[in-house]
Amino acid sequence: MLTSTVAGFSVAIALIVAIGAQNAFVLRQGLRREHVVPVVVTCAASDALLIVAGIAGLGTAVAGRPVLLAAIRWGGAAFLLCYAVLAARRAVRPGRLVPTEQPPATLRATVLACLAFTYLNPHVYLDTVLLLGGIAQQHEHRWLFGVGAACASVVWFTALGVGAHRLAPLLARPAAWRVLDGVIAVVMAAVAVALLLG
Repeated sequence: MLTSTVAGFSVAIALIVAIGAQNAFVLRQGLRREHVVPVVVTCAASDALLIVAGIAGLGTAVAGRPVLLAAIRWGGAAFLLCYAVLAARRAVRPGRLVPTEQPPATLRATVLACLAFTYLNPHVYLDTVLLLGGIAQQHEHRWLFGVGAACASVVWFTALGVGAHRLAPLLARPAAWRVLDGVIAVVMAAVAVALLLG
């Protein structure tokens, strides 16, 4: 039983740690110290929900609907490209790079953006519903595998969101924020292009 839980944690953490749109968003919120707990809870709860859906068999059903997969892919790519443009604009305009100079986003807007980064990104479905759901089926205690995977998500997003403030001294200068937003823009655009190319 413990083996399944540890396996779920190990596989999930390896998938989640890869730099992507969702991680970049959580990191930025953590650096701004803006609605960090709701963002972490939203990401972790969404991952848990998708992992449960994958273990319950949704992955097989989704894989058999190419029209649905295509709609998710194109919608996700469009959203990520828009966010890449916004991040690039922040990188080009030094006056808007210091977090304290920017008006805080509302909790509602932040959570909606977080949900969009989660559910409009086809890679999330690939990692959680299809991949983790499929691997869980190979374990005798598949639901314990899911518990381990969900715990990995909680640990990672908590560490990323709460631990980001340690980078604050490094990012105290506008030039550092320019670099960060530039990297975020490149990551978002690269993920979007990868989605469009299939």
